[in-house]
Amino acid sequence: MKPAWTESLREKLDQHYAWPALYTFKFIVPQGKEQEVIELFPQHTASQRASKNGKYSSITLQMMMPSSEAVISVYVATSSIEGIIAL
Repeated sequence: MKPAWTESLREKLDQHYAWPALYTFKFIVPQGKEQEVIELFPQHTASQRASKNGKYSSITLQMMMPSSEAVISVYVATSSIEGIIAL
């Protein structure tokens, strides 16, 4: 069973994107968790930026995605990382 938020996100993505499309993922993670996110996407280049106080890092990835379902699968894959916030 899929989480309830997936259908709403799928509808919004399909309204705003013509697939395939370049999609930007942004994640906020606690310091020390950056590598967990980056290791999920070994073929993509991630940019990182530490927060002002150094407790968190922002990770941005741009990926060519074939469908809204592929975007959702990325969010589901990253949701297992403790403390992650997807923007």
